[in-house]
Amino acid sequence: MTERSTLTGSPGHRSAGTAPDPGAEQTAEQTSDSAAEQSAGPAVGPAAGPTSGPAAESASAPHLANRAAPAARQPTGFAGTLPGGLLLTVRPRQWVKNLLVLAAPAAAGELAAVHTVLALALVFALFTAAAAAVYLLNDARDAEADRAHPDKCRRPVAAGTVPVPLAYALGTVLALASTTAAALLCNTGTAALLAGYVIMQIAYCLRLKRVLVVDLAVVTAGFVMRAMSGGLALGIPLSRWFLITAGFGALFMVAGKRYSEALLMGEGEGGTRALLREYTVGYLRFVWQLAAGAAVLAYCLWALEDGTGAGATLCRQLSMVPLILAVLRYAVFTDRGASGSPEDVLLRDRPLAVTALCWAALYGLSVAGM
Repeated sequence: MTERSTLTGSPGHRSAGTAPDPGAEQTAEQTSDSAAEQSAGPAVGPAAGPTSGPAAESASAPHLANRAAPAARQPTGFAGTLPGGLLLTVRPRQWVKNLLVLAAPAAAGELAAVHTVLALALVFALFTAAAAAVYLLNDARDAEADRAHPDKCRRPVAAGTVPVPLAYALGTVLALASTTAAALLCNTGTAALLAGYVIMQIAYCLRLKRVLVVDLAVVTAGFVMRAMSGGLALGIPLSRWFLITAGFGALFMVAGKRYSEALLMGEGEGGTRALLREYTVGYLRFVWQLAAGAAVLAYCLWALEDGTGAGATLCRQLSMVPLILAVLRYAVFTDRGASGSPEDVLLRDRPLAVTALCWAALYGLSVAGM
């Protein structure tokens, strides 16, 4: 919090040193007195600024006002066009989350058949469309508030590149199309899961994201639903250890993201995410640390256990090592407040990517029975 207080104090110091004193132009003695007041500190004299009222509140957090300045800048190039704005609004970089549909089939070792790949590709496309609908509806609803956020002000809907009515219309169409396609093309379990996901996410946009703790649970449930969908689509039984690991792993990333946002905005200054004013940094740290520990514990218990009673394979046991290292590596960024965009951490940090590949290799060998 030292950095934040430094940023807050800087404009006050500048105004004390640069604000003109009308009395100083009258006599040499008054000029000398004014210099003495400035050397004594910026908190003395009228140049220090107001101590109460709206002006003081503005001066107490100038870093937020300064960070909100990019809202006036319009996107350029392809991003400044309507097609580019729509593409950015549906968050292509977030589509990597939908690869969780492969989790259950991969854990069961059932990714080789062509029909399996086609079924999972369909589920991936449906979840991508459903998530795009939620992003469009959410950005349309929060357009006004996003314009005051240092980063969200650049979103196409907030910047005016994508009209709010168009975002609402396309979001509604995608939500209806994805659930209808799931009902026609998928089994009952998958269709019900996708419909539940869309309803839950819309409820989150409208109300649940303002309910303490429930907001964390809803976002976490979205990840778990993705992980479950692949198994439901192929009729694969879902292990309790798989669900526990996926659930707490998702909570670890969600709480870590909130923690990073709280550090960025400052404790008690939630910006456009109102609940950040209710969460303390200490509480969010407790949640992501608890979730990380529970996820690792559940995975280790699964890796050391085999449902047949014959014992786990060597590669399955060894897979615990890269998984724990990956969690520890990701926790470094979370503790620094640098995991506000989990996909950036996962895609850009090379040691973390290498560790994940090592885990995937060992896990794949364990599925093969080695």
